[in-house]
Amino acid sequence: MSDAKGREETNAGQETGAEKSFEDQVKDVIEMVRPALQGHGGDVQFIGVDEDKTVRVRLQGACRGCPGATMTMRMGIERILKERVPDVKQVVAVA
Repeated sequence: MSDAKGREETNAGQETGAEKSFEDQVKDVIEMVRPALQGHGGDVQFIGVDEDKTVRVRLQGACRGCPGATMTMRMGIERILKERVPDVKQVVAVA
């Protein structure tokens, strides 16, 4: 019985993402928000993470050049990333 419980606890730890790297956590959240952007003809691509934990992304499709893109970045992508991965410093778009 204790063996099964140990396996359950191990599996539960995997579900929380506790052992995922910072970059993997960021990628997971970006994948989570992509469908909302895609529903409006846009998309976002993960580019990388700087040493200071600034996340770099590339806006694509309708998001690229859209006047509301800055608002989408700050109030959408960045807000959600900071909620789910608190160590994120900021999110910046690259060309």
